[in-house]
Amino acid sequence: MGKLLVRWFIKNPDDVDNEDVRYAYGRLSSFTGIVCNLLLFALKLILGIVSGAISIISDAFNNLSDCLITLFGYKLAAKPADREHPFGHGRMEYIVSFIVAVIIFVVGFELLRSSIESLLHPEAVLFSVYTVVILVVSILVKLWMAGFNRMLGTKLNNIAMIAAAEDSRNDVVTTAAVLAGMILSQFSSFP
Repeated sequence: MGKLLVRWFIKNPDDVDNEDVRYAYGRLSSFTGIVCNLLLFALKLILGIVSGAISIISDAFNNLSDCLITLFGYKLAAKPADREHPFGHGRMEYIVSFIVAVIIFVVGFELLRSSIESLLHPEAVLFSVYTVVILVVSILVKLWMAGFNRMLGTKLNNIAMIAAAEDSRNDVVTTAAVLAGMILSQFSSFP
């Protein structure tokens, strides 16, 4: 599906040295990431509120932060050269990659903190088949996003897209842990 999106939305997709083509790839990656992450954010936020699961709500906000950083990073990197930046703003890709890494660290820390807090002050979590289905769909979407961004990042030699792919892969691990915890909670009185 990723190659199909490239064929539909990128003119001259093999001319990766052309700044317009690189910008088109960045827009495609951003738009795809924004749509997927906003959808996952909405589903997980509703699911987290209904079920009372802090881990799902944290995962939802991780999806929201992913789409915002990606959007602004590619927008800034695509700005043309000016007097202060005679070689353009392409280095913003490195800054975006750093910001994505910091976000991964912060979200991981927040998940750890909220998990410890939930262990100290446990609350019942509502389990449903819908929860499992939405979390499995989330895992599949994030796996696809990881492959898509890795494909684009490798083609363009763009570390921001490769970092976004790694972030999506890490999101798969996080969501899988949330899913495992939800399922295991059905077989244990330990919250």
